[in-house]
Amino acid sequence: MMRHIALLVIFFAMVQAQEYKAVFDCSSEDPRYILSRMNLVEKTMTMIESNGDKVNFALTLHGGCVPMVSKAYDEIVDDQDMIYVKKAQETLERLSKREGVKIVVCAMSLENNGIERDEVLLFVDISKNSFIDTIAYQNRGYAIMTFK
Repeated sequence: MMRHIALLVIFFAMVQAQEYKAVFDCSSEDPRYILSRMNLVEKTMTMIESNGDKVNFALTLHGGCVPMVSKAYDEIVDDQDMIYVKKAQETLERLSKREGVKIVVCAMSLENNGIERDEVLLFVDISKNSFIDTIAYQNRGYAIMTFK
């Protein structure tokens, strides 16, 4: 009898858990703003999980946001922005280690920013075109959140 009750409790907990799906699309050139948004994504994820719910997040990076994923960011970022890029990379790395998070950078944007593929942080996937990825996420029911 107790086993059946325990199974029912687990079943109802699983049924009531909600999945939050979002794609966070970053094209901003402002490292301080990007850092604030990355921290907000992390806090949001923690809040969702603390309620027993599940996240399925993707971060797509293109345009001016791309220097965030360069191992050699100190060569391409203004001196006054270096601390924000470093902290944003630390946040991205923490996020990459969490279940339900995927980080993707656009290959075309890497090329436009003069960043070689081997300079990209190891935990970041490279996509041919992040617009295509973002559209695909939306078609699968992901909410879109933009950093512009």
